[in-house]
Amino acid sequence: MTAAPPLKIKIQIYCGSEVAMGPGKADLLDAIRAHGSISAAGRAMEMSYRRAWLLVDAMNRCWHAPLVHTAPGRAASSGARLTELGEEVLVRYRALQEGIVGASRGSDYDALASALLPEPRASQKA
Repeated sequence: MTAAPPLKIKIQIYCGSEVAMGPGKADLLDAIRAHGSISAAGRAMEMSYRRAWLLVDAMNRCWHAPLVHTAPGRAASSGARLTELGEEVLVRYRALQEGIVGASRGSDYDALASALLPEPRASQKA
């Protein structure tokens, strides 16, 4: 018996046309929490500082309060940290992800997986 093909469900929460939260942004929040700065989080994720900063900026503009607080400089209090709302949004987003993963196993997925080829055909006429 072959293993079921992978199922990927990606949750994106929109604010207008902007993605306010998605898997990459949640990972970035985790990295900011772990590393204490946007630049260190970006490096850990092999992402440029500019890209990381743009993602943080988008998140901070989409919620009723910022998710990430930044403090420039070289003092001990400088860097970045998740705000209370940032922590809550991250915890709730991760809970949504876990719930979806649990809901994605069952007879509907099994039926789709059994009808799926292991690889696409070279042509529709085959």
